[in-house]
Amino acid sequence: MECHTSNDGEGVVMETARQEAARYGMVIDLDRCNGCGACMVACAIENNVPPAEMKATKRTGITPVQVIAVKNGEDFPNSDTVFIPMTCQQCEKETPCVSVCPQNAVEVDPATGIVAQIPQRCLGCRYCMTACPYHARYFNWWDPKWPAGMEKALNPDVAPRMRGVVEKCNFCHGRLHAAKAKAAAEGKRKVNPEDYIPACVENCPTQAITFGDLAGASTEVARLAKGDNTFRFLSRLGTEPKVYYHSTRSWVKQMAEKTLTRSKKEEVHG
Repeated sequence: MECHTSNDGEGVVMETARQEAARYGMVIDLDRCNGCGACMVACAIENNVPPAEMKATKRTGITPVQVIAVKNGEDFPNSDTVFIPMTCQQCEKETPCVSVCPQNAVEVDPATGIVAQIPQRCLGCRYCMTACPYHARYFNWWDPKWPAGMEKALNPDVAPRMRGVVEKCNFCHGRLHAAKAKAAAEGKRKVNPEDYIPACVENCPTQAITFGDLAGASTEVARLAKGDNTFRFLSRLGTEPKVYYHSTRSWVKQMAEKTLTRSKKEEVHG
């Protein structure tokens, strides 16, 4: 907030300086990912995802980051496998989940570009899950429960969600809020990139995930997003995802998209 005195001396005019909007996104190097699942574990711990119920299935569990194994379909010695961390793609244009939600429980934050899920508004209709072409949304079928003692390890910056709402990746909003608070305490308007790193990025042992502001021309993530052999899933839909993937293997993009589409059909019609 900046204060300016009017020329006629009639008083002080309060004027809010407009901050340039960020477009947070990531580039995942599929040639580096070995499918270890560290991103999945880190995400669950950071965001207080409770242990799965014994009767939970692939459809009823909560996995904001799901690592999908895709094979090239060739016989040995030409066989090959790629591991694809699939999360909310943070669609920027005509975001499907936003357009179908009757409760305005899904919003695209104009300041960050992050697709936010607001559990207090969600009525559990699951329209957004049907609309998401990346099947990156999960319904919370049970009240959150943790084994005795494990509740002491919960992240105090993230509120557990109640039964009956949809969940998804939000680029670790608890870490973003902490980074904003730190910047404000230091009298700064912009978040220090080193202070805002999602848990999956921080814990990837092969450093396969690069995160940052796609709007910044000098950022590493923006450079990688425009690089050769970088692509986005289901780009033909025009949703403009802010999650990019990279691979030098020519078969990966085509085969991965086919597998993703088939998996979606099986989930809907299963």
